[in-house]
Amino acid sequence: MARESEGKYVNGHRPFGMTDLFRPGVAPEARPRQEDFAFDLGRTVGRMLGLRAEVPPEAFTARTLGTEREGNGIPIDREGLVLTIGYLIAEAERVTLAASNGAMSEAFVIAYDFETGFGLVRAATPLGLEPFSFGTTATVLPGDKMLVAGHGGMKQALAAEVKAKREFAGYWEYLLDEALFTEPAHPNWGGAALIDQNGKLVGVGSLHLAEGERPGNMFVPIDLLVPILSRLRDSGVSGRPSRPWLGLYLAEADKHLVVAGLADHGPSAQAEIRTGDVIVALDGVPVQGLAPFYRRLWRRGRAGVTVRLAVFREGRLRDVAIETADRDSYLRRPRPQ
Repeated sequence: MARESEGKYVNGHRPFGMTDLFRPGVAPEARPRQEDFAFDLGRTVGRMLGLRAEVPPEAFTARTLGTEREGNGIPIDREGLVLTIGYLIAEAERVTLAASNGAMSEAFVIAYDFETGFGLVRAATPLGLEPFSFGTTATVLPGDKMLVAGHGGMKQALAAEVKAKREFAGYWEYLLDEALFTEPAHPNWGGAALIDQNGKLVGVGSLHLAEGERPGNMFVPIDLLVPILSRLRDSGVSGRPSRPWLGLYLAEADKHLVVAGLADHGPSAQAEIRTGDVIVALDGVPVQGLAPFYRRLWRRGRAGVTVRLAVFREGRLRDVAIETADRDSYLRRPRPQ
């Protein structure tokens, strides 16, 4: 969860625990019960880390995600490697981790993988926490009982249920073939851990969604991390070719794709696409939903390929050529370790 935060600053930086009193906790009646799980709840949730990222105001993502972002981190090895959701750490010049025992460490950004949404940081000083073991979402089914854990002990632990496994398309050119959706919603979902009945990590918290009668959370399945983890850890990139990026924020409306916003100085903005434009076709092929649009765009090849959009604006159909880009090239590089 990215947000501007409260509190005073010391030597230009706000102490990590300053907002803890303002952080909403899980209602006592919604917290998990030890008798419903086969592992030690207190020990498990006690491994979760708090994460704070500070981003310079001139950063590409500062306007949309803010310059101060707070969420959770999940230790995944004994040398200080921490998994989180990538938008928390995008372009961060300073990242701080806090353990439940009060220990703190500065951290270095290792990777932000746009395709999955995962982010990795490494603690400058290992915090001595037992890493989480990975489970698999292959056997997760709707109705399964889960634990959602955030930094803050049992006050940030939630008894949840998987409501769906399905496709998710995000307006920021993001698509998961199968995401996990849980209810009720965790109040501090960004980078939260989704833990199965065996105490294994099966997902990382990405979004708060108000769907149906009860709001819930969307989790990125841990299975997506396993094939790329070693590359991300060692080189900061997944090794996959960069997808073509348009710099569009799209909304589905009456089976149409409407431009709801544009990335500053992105490819579509430079091609003079406007907010309110309706995307009718991609390279001559009609498109309606976000997922089909993204899949067709990404099948065009690597970032840098030129595509043509048929755009309906002010009663006229226009043909617009856009040279796509590598989204990563717009972001500030992580500072050296």
